[in-house]
Amino acid sequence: MSGQDALPSDLWRISLSTVGLVWYTVVWSIGLLGCSAARKRYRSRPRSPLTSASSSSVSGVSILRPLKGLDTNLYENLESSFKQEYPNFELLLSVADENDQALPIVRDLLAKYPAVNARVIIGEHIVGVNPKVNNLIRSYSEAVNDIVWVLDSNVAVAPGTLARAVDILERPPSSDPTLARRRIAVVHHVPFAFANQLTLGARIEEAFLNTNHAKMYIAINTVAVESCVVGKSNLYRRSDLERVDGNLKPQTSGSAVSQPGERGLQAFGRFLAEDNMIASALWYELDLRHDLSCDVAQNAIGNMSCSDYVWRRVRWIRVRKHMSLLATLVEPFTESIVLSAIAGTSLRYLTGFPLWAFLPTHFLCWILVDLDVYESLASYSLPPSKRLSFLAAWLARELLALPIWLLAIFGDEVEWRGKRYQILRNGEVKRAGGGGVGGWFRWGARRELDQYQRLDHA
Repeated sequence: MSGQDALPSDLWRISLSTVGLVWYTVVWSIGLLGCSAARKRYRSRPRSPLTSASSSSVSGVSILRPLKGLDTNLYENLESSFKQEYPNFELLLSVADENDQALPIVRDLLAKYPAVNARVIIGEHIVGVNPKVNNLIRSYSEAVNDIVWVLDSNVAVAPGTLARAVDILERPPSSDPTLARRRIAVVHHVPFAFANQLTLGARIEEAFLNTNHAKMYIAINTVAVESCVVGKSNLYRRSDLERVDGNLKPQTSGSAVSQPGERGLQAFGRFLAEDNMIASALWYELDLRHDLSCDVAQNAIGNMSCSDYVWRRVRWIRVRKHMSLLATLVEPFTESIVLSAIAGTSLRYLTGFPLWAFLPTHFLCWILVDLDVYESLASYSLPPSKRLSFLAAWLARELLALPIWLLAIFGDEVEWRGKRYQILRNGEVKRAGGGGVGGWFRWGARRELDQYQRLDHA
């Protein structure tokens, strides 16, 4: 090969290596931002003045908890709603079936806390394929307050969580035009997982939610350039939700009245990830914003096998693929193993720095950042007795990330609560039939753990 032929080839490799190092720097910057924001937000939780205010001086809140079956830690999860330090709230606990196994626990708590304005609502209203939305419709319709707080049944919250969330929701927009801060429409809480059963899948899920997921979730919400909300614990206004329908098209003056179609919660029964779509609709259709509280949604993880973990991740990657394709395609290049291969190869080509020296440094720094995020969310240091098992689960999560993504990206069908769905545009779903290319990638999906699964099916 002549020198003239080698020059373009070298230039091409230099360019690719430079891009690789720039991308490495960008991803690290996002991770460090998430770590720094977690330290500032979660290591101290001030007491809200609303906790000691009179009931007539604060906004009323309706807490909605959709239930199905005996979730892990269900009694403690539901009891945390009864113990909220807020002077003006009602608690609506809804089940679709009068024989649901959660009802005895609900009735025990109603008897234990007679002073709390709480009641159970039995019966669902079918508005779409999403069982959670169907279960919530009656509670949502019967709620007496404009502010609603939707809490999953596998989540527990600290007593001051509601008061601090209302503080944020009612915070006035900034008057400084340079800040361009719009009104807050959703207050949400980052999940903090704890595995109370020592199964492999539960440990991996715990490591994932408390490190990589939390780090990226907090970073994205800190820069606030895009809607990014999961639905474990969300606070919003019904008056806002009744103005949107999930088409994600900005509304102009009067357009909400002129456009036909369903609005409010029932309009989101066609989505599998209704939580994310509600937040996105408020963001894009009404040009409103979201904010994270300094509290976490304590997510109890039960008997989850490694297969359960894999198929749960596959499900949500396939949903996200139809909601944000570009972000989903980029995802593998933000994971530590693929990223280290890109950066290590680029650095070696440009500077001659050996891979054997770069890779251990990369992974050591990466896990130290992840551990720091974990400890910020937990508000305590990881006990030495738990560090070895955590590191093993963390390593398993990192090794599984790319295979899970490859499995998920080729396919459009998922198993959820014992039913098979086909994912459509924007995360809409329909009941799936048999056959098709997507069926090639469904093997094992029926073993996926259902967070709302009845005990006798576990």
